[in-house]
Order: sequence, then structure tokens, then C-alpha cells
Amino acid sequence: MERESMDFDVVIVGAGPSGLAAACRLGQLAQEKEQELMICVVEKGADIGAHILSGAVFEPRAMNELFPDWKERGAPLNTAVTKDEILLLKDAQNSRELPHVAVPKTFHNEGNYIVSMGNVCRWLAEQAESLGIEIFPGFAASELIKNDDGSIGGVITGDMGVAKDGSEKDGYMPGMELRAKYTLFAEGCRGHLGKQLLQQFELDKDATPQHYGIGFKEIWDVPAEQHKPGKVVHTAGWPLDENGSGGGYLYHADDGQVYVGLIIDLNYKNPYLNPFQEFQRFKTHPAIKSVLENGKRVTYGARAIAKGGYYSLPKMTFPGGILLGCNAGTLNFSKIKGNHTAMKSGMLAAETVFDAISQGKQHSDLETYKKAFEHSWVFDELYRSRNFGGAVHKLGTLLGGAYNTLDQNYFGGKLPFKFKEWTPDYKCTEKANNYQPIDYPKPDNKITFDRLSSVFLSNTNHAEDQPCHLQLKDADIPLTVNLPEYAEPAQRYCPAGVYEVVEEDGKDVFKINAQNCIHCKTCDIKDPSQNITWVVPEGGGGPTYPNM
Repeated sequence: MERESMDFDVVIVGAGPSGLAAACRLGQLAQEKEQELMICVVEKGADIGAHILSGAVFEPRAMNELFPDWKERGAPLNTAVTKDEILLLKDAQNSRELPHVAVPKTFHNEGNYIVSMGNVCRWLAEQAESLGIEIFPGFAASELIKNDDGSIGGVITGDMGVAKDGSEKDGYMPGMELRAKYTLFAEGCRGHLGKQLLQQFELDKDATPQHYGIGFKEIWDVPAEQHKPGKVVHTAGWPLDENGSGGGYLYHADDGQVYVGLIIDLNYKNPYLNPFQEFQRFKTHPAIKSVLENGKRVTYGARAIAKGGYYSLPKMTFPGGILLGCNAGTLNFSKIKGNHTAMKSGMLAAETVFDAISQGKQHSDLETYKKAFEHSWVFDELYRSRNFGGAVHKLGTLLGGAYNTLDQNYFGGKLPFKFKEWTPDYKCTEKANNYQPIDYPKPDNKITFDRLSSVFLSNTNHAEDQPCHLQLKDADIPLTVNLPEYAEPAQRYCPAGVYEVVEEDGKDVFKINAQNCIHCKTCDIKDPSQNITWVVPEGGGGPTYPNM
């Protein structure tokens, strides 16, 4: 196929924290050295920030380095953390606050800010554009360009106007080749192209399997008397003490809003567990409900989180490019934060790429990035917290929490143990005959809600007549394997009701409602048969988060 082609020095895939930080740093270096560079960022969301979902308590360390004058520039870091609270939810009614001495110091948030990362990314995009960076929202990078020597030479954006049957609709527009000397992949957790790169170059052969959680978030407008600007609450325990591990959060942001969410580790065993329903249950606990009561839910979303940490870090470089941020798994779960580490990874990549281009190189394996990364504070953070998740999973919430408190607070993360986890999350799912279905209460439409009304608040939209972006390797497996053995858990682990088993003409049928997909990638991670592959839909599709 004949495609239009554009040449750049650097192409960045994804306008999240790591991609935009890389773009800004490249722009700064080009200005400082008076070197002209052609740099572009492609973003699959309809606009910048549309697909950004994060808690988020933001540590400004990388921002301080990238833009020391961010306050004067008007960065949307408006609500400083004023109080930290860690609650152990003992059951559906009772809780107790843990003293700070019993909590890993990585949970403390002095000097941090409660932010909308969607708004932070919009601001970063403005800074990048002022530095001469071209940003193209609504264009999904769908394919890798491979050079004759096997190196990566850029990306191809997805075709627009293709019908479900593969035919060309009116207004069909083929994707463009965006060729580059180096390509930075900042797609976020479980990136579609990042996954291919890991396999093609065996980047993770020396790492443990990546581990994931699914993170839910809702924004609520709450009554003034229930709003405590700057207060940060994290929870452990109920409702996940029996069926899984994870934790909840409640952040009091500005403008009378609170951010409430639950993170559930995707290594859970019970195929009947419904993460969305567990999140709804979480909100009914008095410690959470008392803040939300008489409030109004504004928006909803969910996203997979890469939380394997240090032991799961792959080789991040390959001929022609670098994996950045959550695409490489740089989130520090001991802090429940990944935005600052993602940004720093992008800044380090920018400096590495700039040096290589200045020396006349292109499409090489930038192995100097490894040394820069290992000498950075990101590496130090991840190394010190390397056992955090593994300790909780192997020892349980209480003993694992005690180990982490001891390790972080008194030994600086240097205790000589290795809690490595070699079992991928999907393999942790056990057979349905070992469990009973979980009877979840019906939504009250005040505190708890159903999935479809929640998806409506995410402003999710895809063109109906386009190829399904949720691809089955074998169309028979959902009904011949997953249904009899695992009660087809896709019906429950998807936070958007995409997958259904329905009866038609007396037979079970597996339906995929791809229009509902909020791009969380959970299906690609948790399907016990690894039969579902998430690929990018037509550019601009998916959620349109206003300020998540």
C-alpha cells in the first residue's frame, strides 16, 4: 500500500507524562544547543489528556528538574497535601487509623500535590508546543516500521474509515508512515506496540513477569462540610481481605471534589471476583461513604497498572528506540506513584537520544540509557522498594505490611531478601469449581452504580462500524475452555461490560461490545487462556476523560 511518509528526528508514541516530559526535554536541549530537531508526539486519544487516568498524588521531583519555574508558568499543581491518613478497614463497618510509625515512610506525602494528571498533561503539552514540538492527537500508532537491519524506524498510524468487514468506507484515509532516527514508546501500561517490542527483542527475558493491578477512579462533588482540601486517605483490608489484595484511596482535591478509587491486584485466584463490584462495595464502608454521601458522582474510569517494580524491569532499549514510563514498568508501587518516575525516564531518554543524534547516529541500540537510568534516583527508588509487592503477596497484607515498614523505615530498603514472583497474573486464576459465585448487592444509584451507567460517565465512544480492536486468537476458546473451566471471567473482570455470554436460539454466544471499551487492557492481561489481544482502535476512539 502506498502511504504518505514524514521524516522526523524523534517520534514519541503517547502524550502521557513520560512522552511529554521527553518531548519537553528534547525541546529544551535543542534550544540550548541551537540545534534544529524535528520532533513529533502522536496520541491515540481525541485530545491531550483524554486517555489519562491516575489517582493522583503527584511527587514534583521530576517536574522541579524539568521546569524549576513551574509555579510561575501556571502548572496545575494547586492542592498541596495537608494530611496523610492510613486506614485498616477491618470489615464492612469497622476501621482503625494506623499510626505513622506502623506505616512505610514511602506512603508519606509531605511536599506532594493532589492533581488531575489529565490537566497536568495538557499543561505539559502546551510547554512542549512552545518549544517547537509537533503534537498530533487523535492518531493511533498501530504498526512498527522495521528497517532492513531489524531496527525500528518509526511507526505507522492507523487507517481511518475502515468498516468492520475490512472494506473502505467513504472518507477512507490510509495511515501515515512516521519515520524517525529514534522512536520513544510512551504508551502507558501494557502498550500495544510495547508488548510487540518486548517479544521481538526479548527485552524481558531476564526479568520476572510483569504484574498488574486494575485501578478504579471516580470523581465526586461533595458537600463543603465533608470536604477537607489536601487530605489524603489510603486504605488496606476490606473488601479485599478474602479474595485478593490491593488497597483504596480517597483524595480531597480542590473545587469541592474528591477522588475515590480502589486498586485490585490482578493475581487474584477466584474467577467469580468482580473488580468493579468490589469497588462499589468499597464505597459503602462508613469511612468512605461518610465523605461521598449527598454528593454527586461526576466521572468514572479504570486502567491497568504495571506494579511489578524492579524485578520486572525489562531491557528498555533496542535498535531504534526506548521504552518509557509505565510501558517499561517504572511505577513505584511502594509509593503508589508512577508519574514522577515516568517523567524522569522520559527526560533521561531525551538526553540519551539527543546525544546520539548530535553524534550523527540513528537506529542504534542506545545502551548508554541503561547506565543513565541506573545512576538516577528512579533506579534507586525502584531498587529500595523491590520487595514491596512480593512481600505482601507472599506473606499477606499484615505480615507483608510489617516487613515493608521494617525494610523501608529502618533499613532503607536494603534487607537482603528477594521476594520474586514468577507466576504471571493470568496463571493465578483458579478453576471455577473451587469457588462459589459471589452475590453482589444491587446498586443503590446513590453511592453504588452499575457498569453501563458508569461507562456513560467516561464519555467513551468508538465508531461502531470499524474492525473490532479486541481480537480473539481462537473464537471458540471463550465457550469451550473459559466458560466451563473458569465461568468465563471476562464477564466480570472487564470494568466496562464489554464481554457477555448470552443465549441466542438456545445456544450460548460470546459477545464483544467493543464500543464500551475504556482501554484499560485488563482483558489482555487477565484472560486465563491469553486468547484476547488488545490492539489500537481507530484514532480518537475510547474514553474522553475531562480531568482524571
